Amino acid sequence: MSVPTLNQRGVSLRYGMFLPNFGPFGDPSVLAELAAETERAGWDGFFIWDHILFDDRTPQAVVDPWVALTACATATTTILLGALMTPLARRRPWKLARETASLDVLSGGRLVFGAGLGFPPYAEFGLFGEESDDIVRAEKLDEGLTILDGLWSGQDFEFSGRHYTVERTRFLPTPHQQPRPPIWIAGWWPNKAPFRRAARWDGVFPELVGGAIPTPQDLAALLDYVHAHREASTPFDAVLNGYSSTGGDEGAQTVEPYIEVGLNWWLERIEPNRLFSLEGARERIRGGPPKR
Repeated sequence: MSVPTLNQRGVSLRYGMFLPNFGPFGDPSVLAELAAETERAGWDGFFIWDHILFDDRTPQAVVDPWVALTACATATTTILLGALMTPLARRRPWKLARETASLDVLSGGRLVFGAGLGFPPYAEFGLFGEESDDIVRAEKLDEGLTILDGLWSGQDFEFSGRHYTVERTRFLPTPHQQPRPPIWIAGWWPNKAPFRRAARWDGVFPELVGGAIPTPQDLAALLDYVHAHREASTPFDAVLNGYSSTGGDEGAQTVEPYIEVGLNWWLERIEPNRLFSLEGARERIRGGPPKR
């Protein structure tokens, strides 16, 4: 048995696959099959994108992430599951609270909830007559997170905000995980507001402005910023999606510089410009996590 790799905070690194929910992956049965294969290959998590359209110029198959993740939950037993990142501003928080609590119960407590503004704004919001302004969507995101947290609690909850109102109510059943599933927050560094938001929750999922992968130096800087604003002493996940050529020692060389500055989740990214086929994804899954 290999010895777990620890980051600078003494936390064991975990590894997941990160796939689109469209194109060749726009089918819940396909994603369930890939999730099962991911579990068999020794990965720790299986995460999918949350897009309703992604590209308004190119018609293609797109699957609802919660339907797909339900299929993945029934096809697996141990790996963590989640949608990264859910644009909370285009979902009713109370409906999402029901869906996510149900999925966490079904999976036996294996849900990770990821949230962000959503991208691209036009294809995901504006095309459907919804607000695409970043400031408004950020306000809805923060209010929505507060509502999710309150409804997941199983206690009496009420809320009155600029965008949402919830009269006193109680949601049951609660999620399997207590006090709630972990919440990871996405952001484009060096924008600061998303990282102050991340400090209030359970993890951060960063990219650079424009979607590029942070360098280890970028990751160190943004984690310093997050922890400077973090008040809670509960566990906090530093999550990065990127590209390693293979599993084993060779792939580990890509990931290890990030581990040294605090990374504890590496997600292997499949995207339209890389391994965008079932054969390509399966090959990378079967190659295993990039660890020694």
